[in-house]
Amino acid sequence: MPTARPPNYYAILGVSPTASTNQIRDAYKRAALKTHPDRVAADAPDRADRTRKFQLVNDAYYTLSDPLRRREYDEQRKIFGVGSDYVPPSSASSSWGGSTAGGFDNTSDPFAEADAGAGAGVGSSPAGQAFSWAWNFFTKQRQNSNNGAQQQDREQTQNAQFADVFEEMLREEGMAEPDGTNRPTNKFWSLLGGLSGGVMGFIVANVPGLLAGAVAGNRLGAIRDAKGKSVYAVFQELPQDDKARLLTQLAAKVFSHTVGI
Repeated sequence: MPTARPPNYYAILGVSPTASTNQIRDAYKRAALKTHPDRVAADAPDRADRTRKFQLVNDAYYTLSDPLRRREYDEQRKIFGVGSDYVPPSSASSSWGGSTAGGFDNTSDPFAEADAGAGAGVGSSPAGQAFSWAWNFFTKQRQNSNNGAQQQDREQTQNAQFADVFEEMLREEGMAEPDGTNRPTNKFWSLLGGLSGGVMGFIVANVPGLLAGAVAGNRLGAIRDAKGKSVYAVFQELPQDDKARLLTQLAAKVFSHTVGI
């Protein structure tokens, strides 16, 4: 079993160690939107840093959203002396604080602490693959196992986690159908219509029977995704630059009540 010191996943999500399951889910939504790498262009200088933070946010949610994994994680925190008196950002002086025990304080960076702690443990990932305490611990991975498969499984889990809350948030805003399909609604397509010409071209190319004139004629609100794709599937297929614009606009326009931009 890996013996690396566990990251402060509570601090990474910005919640108290006594947070409820719903509070952890809401915190994950906020943290994922804050750190999502697609908020910036593919060649942005901070994309690698965002990618790493997004990975840690997903590791935190993977750990804390499951009662069994959370209990095991809390036991590891006690073993390694990571304190339980973390003060969430809403009460702390910092915007994203750490714990006041076990080497953390409210002015520290829990993301940097996570990577610093990983260097001292067993089970570090091969070059080019970011270390994941959660994935290594809960899936009992080792360096001599199939590292490519490990990385793929981890990325699939991360993607599924974000897709789940992404579609939930869009349903709450009336941008995804509430019938279980999560297909885009008129409101979603209307938001896309306010973006660049690249998005316009994507919509015209992917919605059968749609003419460019219909978009230019301000009839985008009547479009349905005839292929039955979910809003997240549509989001993933957008050109990168337009994906960045869309995610930023969604964060600002749709989630401004829960996310500080």
